[in-house]
Amino acid sequence: MGVRLEVKISAALLFLALKFAAAAPLTGLERQRLIAHMQMTESWLADEVKGLSNEQLHFHPAPGAWSILEVVEHLVISEPIYWQDFQRAMKMPPSSFKSNAGDDDILWYGIDRTRREKAIPSEDVKGQLQDLSAGLKAFRELRATILRYVSATKDDLRSRIVPRQGCDAYQWLLLITSHCQRHILQIREIKSSPGFPKARPASAAP
Repeated sequence: MGVRLEVKISAALLFLALKFAAAAPLTGLERQRLIAHMQMTESWLADEVKGLSNEQLHFHPAPGAWSILEVVEHLVISEPIYWQDFQRAMKMPPSSFKSNAGDDDILWYGIDRTRREKAIPSEDVKGQLQDLSAGLKAFRELRATILRYVSATKDDLRSRIVPRQGCDAYQWLLLITSHCQRHILQIREIKSSPGFPKARPASAAP
């Protein structure tokens, strides 16, 4: 009887040890990398659209192409959807699945504009954003929520999988900010397009 009890206790302790060993919070480098990239894309977006006129914001570089305001609208629409995808993934049981993509592959996605995809209908622009300031405010508020979570979480993001992309939850957060970087580069392309309205000089003081 004593031997059986000892075996059961040993098995229980082993189970707990394996359970807690599998739960790995973010490393300091992972946390720092994600926070830095999110802060960078947030401030970079604001810098790229700062001071643009209404004419510049609504300029379309080609028929069917998005304007700068529409790019911002897409980010305002898509990032809450991506955050919900992340939250759903974190409610799922841990998985031993390992993504084929590395973190650097996710970050490269934000730089490589040679590969372009059409937004899915739920994330496509609808022409509803007319106030740039309101759009940036909504964008910053969600980013603040995400950054608060990333700064403090002890969750094991690597063991949760986002089915939509087949990557782990940490990589999904990297993908959110890399996706934003792609569209910041798109804004820069629009601003350098032929026919982009020139900034009007400030009126001279009387």
